[in-house]
Amino acid sequence: MELTQLWFILVAFFFVGYFVLDGFDFGVGMALPLLSRDDTDRRVVINTIGPVWDLNETWVIVAGAVLFAAFPEWYASLFSGMYLPLLLILLALIARGVSFEFRHQRKHPEWKRAFDRMIIVGSLAPAFLWGMIFTGVVQGLPMTADHDVRAGLTDIVNPYTLLGAVTVTLLCLVHGAVFIALKTDGAIRTRARRLAAGAGLPAAAAAVGLLVWTLLEHRDAALAGPALVVGVLAGIALVGGLAANLVGREGLAFTGLAVTMAAAISTLFLVLFPTVLPSTSGVGTLTIDNASSTDYTLGVMLWVAAITTPLVIGYQIWTYWVFRRRLTREHIAAAAH
Repeated sequence: MELTQLWFILVAFFFVGYFVLDGFDFGVGMALPLLSRDDTDRRVVINTIGPVWDLNETWVIVAGAVLFAAFPEWYASLFSGMYLPLLLILLALIARGVSFEFRHQRKHPEWKRAFDRMIIVGSLAPAFLWGMIFTGVVQGLPMTADHDVRAGLTDIVNPYTLLGAVTVTLLCLVHGAVFIALKTDGAIRTRARRLAAGAGLPAAAAAVGLLVWTLLEHRDAALAGPALVVGVLAGIALVGGLAANLVGREGLAFTGLAVTMAAAISTLFLVLFPTVLPSTSGVGTLTIDNASSTDYTLGVMLWVAAITTPLVIGYQIWTYWVFRRRLTREHIAAAAH
């Protein structure tokens, strides 16, 4: 396997990890007003991701750094063509992170409500915009022969990218609701399972529509066959996860949604390969060969990744193990005294 191919797989791996982990983070934030009846409920919901949200978010930083180092032309064209949505994502993530840290600093209800709204918007906006960006990359952007992007609003916002945005948003909401059900007990757990079931049907419909549209548009892609297989796997995992949620098997449900998210994002990367950013203007298409760094750079980075990636994954697993217990309203009440 060539280094460029290996690094394309690694870029996909880090983005898949980000969507699986920060995806349910976004879902928890979006579910905050739907599951909470009072401030104690809201604290329970927020505390389900309190110990892990920042670690989950580091995956996008690593993914961006890997993209920049391994495929600088891809990174430059992507960030120039998608500058506005990426900037909005950054601002939303900043507001969301600040809210987690500042919400509890004052007991005034208006103070808390203001930061709750920031958590909700800071979770909804990135999920929606990431879906738009990734489907926009798969669809392609108008570029010059020098790989300069000449994208207008309709190149970024159109029916296909809007369907991608809605699909990712709904999948994150279901993923987050299942995680809340896995991490809580009592009334919140019951409401979270109902939310996952209710949002599951439109999420499945949107996901099937996006999969069919994507595969039809890219039926001549080099890996169209594997993309179809992985896409079908995403559908099976989603159905299995929703079924497990209905019978109260939250662990299986969460696993099913994690596989769904991973397979869905993997499908988008599979239909791209070996292209990394198609050009809709006939020239300037970026591939793993003309967008990559030198073999020496890729080789050095490979050693770094081989050492650091297992450490990051191991630390993440340990963190989730330490904070594995379910949360209840009683825990919040006990912590207040």
